[in-house]
Amino acid sequence: MISMQCIGCGAEYSINDVICGCDKCGDLLEVRIDEESLREKIEKEEWKLRPISVWKYKEFLPIFDETKIVTLNEGGTPLYKCEKLAKEFGIKNLYVKNEGANPTGSFKDRGMTVGVSKALELGVKAVFCASTGNTSASLAAYAAKAGLPCIVLVPAGKIAIGKLAQAMMYGAVVVAVKGNFDVALQMATEASKKIGLYLLNSINPFRIEGQKTAAFEICDQFGWQTPDRVILPVGNAGNITAYWKGFKELKALGLIEKPPKMVGVQAAGASPIAKAFAAHSDTIEPVENPETIATAIRIGNPVNWKRALNVLKESNGAALAVTDDEIVKAQKLLARREGIFIEPASAASIAGLKKLVENGEVNVDEAIVCVATGHGLKEPEAVVKACGGIIEIDPSIEALERVIKA
Repeated sequence: MISMQCIGCGAEYSINDVICGCDKCGDLLEVRIDEESLREKIEKEEWKLRPISVWKYKEFLPIFDETKIVTLNEGGTPLYKCEKLAKEFGIKNLYVKNEGANPTGSFKDRGMTVGVSKALELGVKAVFCASTGNTSASLAAYAAKAGLPCIVLVPAGKIAIGKLAQAMMYGAVVVAVKGNFDVALQMATEASKKIGLYLLNSINPFRIEGQKTAAFEICDQFGWQTPDRVILPVGNAGNITAYWKGFKELKALGLIEKPPKMVGVQAAGASPIAKAFAAHSDTIEPVENPETIATAIRIGNPVNWKRALNVLKESNGAALAVTDDEIVKAQKLLARREGIFIEPASAASIAGLKKLVENGEVNVDEAIVCVATGHGLKEPEAVVKACGGIIEIDPSIEALERVIKA
């Protein structure tokens, strides 16, 4: 039977319980698939003929009433082979999975299509989240599609205008909290229990279920093979957890032979998981005041840290930190070599790969996928600043010639 299980004490809950954390120990919950039942559903392989999208893999997802599915045609994002960038780095097989091609411009749509569908299936009356930006935009869009009221908490003065504009335009009630994301998430968690709003941050196990479909897609796009290594930006660490869950499920069902190594990349100013990995520690030390240009991963106390450290250990992977300068350079490099425009947090994966190559930790023949989690237009102010602004001239050919010659 499909169920939810606590990752800490192992307590089991019904898949239809309106709950985001363990009542007994307070730890996170994880959806456990019924392998035998799922194997029967997919053995005819008719599902493989469907167009690639999140819901191509509906048999793998814990939604039982298809009339409740809330979709904006998410998933099916491109996997680009980046030959110019690979050559520059001195490797042969580099791919970028561009999650910025999702409906609201980020990978969060994968989790929200499943999370909001489950909210409807459970009969909840309103949805709620804390966010650095992308979560709020995505939840607001899917709540609008579902006809559910939506409230989002954001850290005051710490959210990119592109993401804030999305959440507001979709009709969410946006509340700015004086504090960072970790403060906002703590408030959201407490409020969800006291007020009864349905929380859809990555502590919600159904969010992880939607996000794991990106791992399915990568294997699908590789002809049901796997890359050697998958590199992701890490903030709250739900995404690296979801990818690994997806790869493990495919392996358990015999659909792939070997999962890839997982690499998590954090910004240096918000890197508790990278520091714990470097110190061979089984726990993290939260960063009290995280700071980085990469606002989507500006998180000092990631709720999924325990699962993320397990992913790194199980996959024989790694975690590392990159500076803001390295992030901006990587963002420009991907745009100017491959024509792919991503937000700063996404560029952490590219910056991380560059550092791994320079440190001799990557084999030249490896097939590597870097995950770009959000579109570059999410943070226009940061982009303009990084590119040095615009050249302004008088309306004359002579002035234009001077710029061209310069």
